[in-house]
Amino acid sequence: MIGTRPAGQHTVRQHNAALVLGAIADGPGTSRAGLAAATGLTKATVSNVVDRLIAADLVAEGEPEQRVGPGRRGTVVSLSPTGPHGLGIEIGVDYLASCLVDLTGAVRAQEVRYADNRTPRVFQRVSAFLRKARKQADTLGVPVGGVGIAVPGLVESGLVRLAPNLGWRDVDLADRLGGTFTVANEANFAALAELWHGTALPDFVHVSGEIGIGAGIVLDRALFEGVRGAGGEIGHLPVAPDGPPCSCGANGCLERMAGQEEILRLAEADTVDELVSALESGDDGALSAVTTAAGHLGVGLSTVVNLMDVPAVVLGGTYARLEPWLREPLLAELERRVPSTAWSPVRVVRSALGTGAAVRGAAGSVIRGILADPEHHLTTHSPSDQDARDR
Repeated sequence: MIGTRPAGQHTVRQHNAALVLGAIADGPGTSRAGLAAATGLTKATVSNVVDRLIAADLVAEGEPEQRVGPGRRGTVVSLSPTGPHGLGIEIGVDYLASCLVDLTGAVRAQEVRYADNRTPRVFQRVSAFLRKARKQADTLGVPVGGVGIAVPGLVESGLVRLAPNLGWRDVDLADRLGGTFTVANEANFAALAELWHGTALPDFVHVSGEIGIGAGIVLDRALFEGVRGAGGEIGHLPVAPDGPPCSCGANGCLERMAGQEEILRLAEADTVDELVSALESGDDGALSAVTTAAGHLGVGLSTVVNLMDVPAVVLGGTYARLEPWLREPLLAELERRVPSTAWSPVRVVRSALGTGAAVRGAAGSVIRGILADPEHHLTTHSPSDQDARDR
């Protein structure tokens, strides 16, 4: 007979720590008594867990709680502003970005450095950029609890299987950079950041256009990654089968027809800033370039909407900057190609985080990991009488 083994002391302690820390994150400024009521744990157990969280600088005590009526007022506890921070690094095709966030997800520091990363020296460049970001955390006097790295490619168990725009195949960043990281597709990190800090929509596809095009799909407030983690590769949907060759080896992929480089080429602009200036001045060539890209983008997104029944599109990255000119032609293409828009129009909204979504999602993933399993960051101690009662 196969049965479930009873939970050990460590498992119970791990569960209780995550439960209490999660309640503190959801309701900052709550007393220990309030946490006991919120979690269903005994006051003694909550007090023991809170003491351990304070010792690990995951939680800090504040002023007495504000309430009316008789009785002793408890001291409120909140996430520690000096506790472990999440560090995010994004490796774009033409830039590197870093973002440092605290336990609440608030940004403490960020930087973008523009450079062409399609070079063998990219790993040395990333290593130096990572060291600089860590030094910035040291300057702020906060520890780095982990590093998340966003890359424009297919990632499986931390291994970058394919990043065609960088020329990578089967790249192990932990080995190349020397460290332990949470590595994921940049579009997925961007979608998660939008879910955690952005538009507050429960279901959407987040599409961002730089040199490549990536999409992250969120359904019922959870990231849809597919069976092997490769879901959302909208950039390689064929929208013009007879079109020009793509870096992936196919022809007429969406990112080849509506990516940043193609829009700039059609608009005869050198940079996105120059393109936006031309659009603001009503330049016909720039408007035509963006309208053409919106048509191709509508073809690709209509496939996603029809297949997944996603009710909203969030425009991120460069598309967030171009949203005022992309929106109407994109909506028109979606209305033409998505039958359900007759009674349920697809929403098109601009990302609240813009070009910084992916790196913020990478940093935020570290924080989410800490909140889900704080035991790793707690100070070790010998089992006490209270630990026994926890069991």
